Amino acid sequence: MQDNFNASLAAVLKWEGGNDDDPVDRGGRTSRGITQREYDAWRDEKGLPRLDVWQAPQSDIERIYHDEYWEPLCDSLPVGIDYLYFDMAVNAGPYRATVLLQRALGVGDDGRIGPITRAAIKGANPTVLISDFTTAKENFYASIVRAHPEQRKFYRGWINRVQDAEKIASNMIMTIA
Repeated sequence: MQDNFNASLAAVLKWEGGNDDDPVDRGGRTSRGITQREYDAWRDEKGLPRLDVWQAPQSDIERIYHDEYWEPLCDSLPVGIDYLYFDMAVNAGPYRATVLLQRALGVGDDGRIGPITRAAIKGANPTVLISDFTTAKENFYASIVRAHPEQRKFYRGWINRVQDAEKIASNMIMTIA
């Protein structure tokens, strides 16, 4: 499978760039999409002293994205689908990305990529899967706003990101066709 990590990371960072500490955002203090809590845990695991995530070296951010969100699944996914999954894993977590991918595929959404899900991915038309995955993502964000109305302020941004991801993924599959 073609390595699409660098192109996918660049696309994700377009949406995740910068520092943020919005009191309504449940992620809290964040830099380039990595929360302070996640950065602390990652540095603890590596035996490194804690740092302010806003001061994190870009190499740390990239390593977290690769090791925690890209691996182990994305290299086994078709180009374009790998990016859609990665983007959703970054934005809502790998479990949620897996569930939404499974819903798009029409298989049981148990949050585990097993043989049934892998077979469905292999047999899917990438263009149709991109569309169905996009719809599943839009439905997910709408459900957040229904359950947590205070999150409405993020809805338009989420939908813009989902629509941009759909375009990027479609372009990615066109470049390999």
